[in-house]
Amino acid sequence: MVAETTGALATFDFAAFFAAVDDARRTQGLHWYGLADEVWNLSAQLNLEREDHPLCGGAVSRLGARGETSCQYALYLLRWLERAPEAFLVGPVVEVGDTRLPDPGPGSRLRWDLAQLHAALDEERQRHRLTWVALAEQIGCTPSRLTNLRTARMADMALTMRVTQWLRRPAAEFVHPASSRQRADLL
Repeated sequence: MVAETTGALATFDFAAFFAAVDDARRTQGLHWYGLADEVWNLSAQLNLEREDHPLCGGAVSRLGARGETSCQYALYLLRWLERAPEAFLVGPVVEVGDTRLPDPGPGSRLRWDLAQLHAALDEERQRHRLTWVALAEQIGCTPSRLTNLRTARMADMALTMRVTQWLRRPAAEFVHPASSRQRADLL
């Protein structure tokens, strides 16, 4: 049975997530730029291949003031924390089984496959004979935020986690290591 209302869905607690990052940073004696370097270097081999711009410590430190982040950016920090996004859900959390994120190794980064998430959502929506409008009401967003997942490269973490909770599936099913061979997926 799929959750019926937004009140029945757990939500991603960004404040708790950011506090966990900040606590771990302090425990390890890192300033924000040191944290950004450490997080970036988790994909050292990939970084050499791609010559990307590294994470900015200032941008990471300002996440707390923003109170939100994209699902893709959150994966950098979740990987560093070695925690699944479900660890930061509050409310009536749906048990989804194994939530461990894949280990991408130094040659990859973790990326949400939003097209895969959209396909799973659409399949379940059709199975329950819901319109996009009705589904959006249950998830607590606009229909376009859901339909846009089909081609999106970014989405906010709060939305992706409400979707996975509605699907009753772990986020890890939609998160995969991406290497330089999947360049577009890494942007």
